[in-house]
Amino acid sequence: MQPVILKAYKFRLDLTCEQSARMTELVGCARWAWNKGLDRCLKLLDSGERIPGQTAITYWVKEFRDNPEHAFLKTSYTDNLQQKLRDLSLAWQRYFDPKLEASRPVFKKKHVDSDNSIRFVNFSKYCKIDNRRVKLPGGLGWCRFRKSRNIAGKIKNCTITRNAGHWFISFQVEQKVEQLAHPSTREVGIDMGVAKFVTLSDGTSIKPLNIYRKYEQRLAKEQRRLAKKVKFSNNWRKQKQRITRLHSKIAHCRNDFLHKASTEISKNHAMIVIEDLRTKNMSRSAKGTIDAPGTNVKAKSGLNKSILDQGWYEFRRQLEYKQAWLGGDVLAVPAHHTSQTCPACDHVSPDNRKTQANFTCVQCGHQDNADRVAAINILARGRRVLACGESSLDDSMKQEPVLPREGLAPSAAIAA
Repeated sequence: MQPVILKAYKFRLDLTCEQSARMTELVGCARWAWNKGLDRCLKLLDSGERIPGQTAITYWVKEFRDNPEHAFLKTSYTDNLQQKLRDLSLAWQRYFDPKLEASRPVFKKKHVDSDNSIRFVNFSKYCKIDNRRVKLPGGLGWCRFRKSRNIAGKIKNCTITRNAGHWFISFQVEQKVEQLAHPSTREVGIDMGVAKFVTLSDGTSIKPLNIYRKYEQRLAKEQRRLAKKVKFSNNWRKQKQRITRLHSKIAHCRNDFLHKASTEISKNHAMIVIEDLRTKNMSRSAKGTIDAPGTNVKAKSGLNKSILDQGWYEFRRQLEYKQAWLGGDVLAVPAHHTSQTCPACDHVSPDNRKTQANFTCVQCGHQDNADRVAAINILARGRRVLACGESSLDDSMKQEPVLPREGLAPSAAIAA
């Protein structure tokens, strides 16, 4: 039986004025259904009742549409509303699953792009595609899109999103592939950093893009202009749109960089070993509270900004699904003492790395670049896990705690 993988192809839509207005109407109705359903769920929880299952929640659409106060829903597309409530049900399931640690569903806002989307399921039944056009239900008809590459596989559904004033369509396809066998037999360890985005165990490294730093001053200038305008006035909305476009440009540049880096690494290595970093915890604010204020807040704030600017979590996510497509694997190992352990004699000491860039073992005198040493140790830990399981890492987890370097908070020292 051939393995089946899921992929998505995203393109920008070229809608007419009428289609754009209709799309805005459909998205608004779907957003309203989410908020109305969420409000009802919260009231059920407050009264001590359970949230109903997915099937029961989707039946709320009929009740909403039959209500005379909600006459505007008569022009909506029922499938979009039902799909939005299915998404709400799944969001609650993720929230109540202790393994996922998902955040609680929140209300969607009209002027937040990420809160405005609709999905058309059963694509083969309700939609059609013809070269650079796609026919969508709900009164949209044939819509042109910028087809930059061929769509391979069976289209299961499509999602419409809005970003910085433009509409995009994403086709989710199901592809049957031959028995997955990675074209490469090489393995590599990857050390994440701030000065260097990644350093591989073979000695190669990739410089960070730091795209947010590049536009930080310009963004601050535009935000100061926004603060001086009357809120929700026409000039305020225009300025808000300028800031949105700038944020969109930063995000697109970052995604382009991460995709190129992750694709290059995944194509050339069948086994990739990375640090099991908790990016959310590492980028948490160090301000503390009034009663217990934090230390080295400014330094930690700069480190947090660099971590989030480089997109460590997104890079790992891309590596994992691209390796799954190619038949490779990604293994995450603990990051403790990787930059303080000598790869030659296994001696662990903070004195082995007294500077950011250089590693010199105080026991055997082995010298190398500190980031490359960390990547070598990460790869070695991955090999031990594959050979002997997780229990093989117990010794490395019981070493003395990392000592912070001068001028850095303990969490910053661990990240470095």
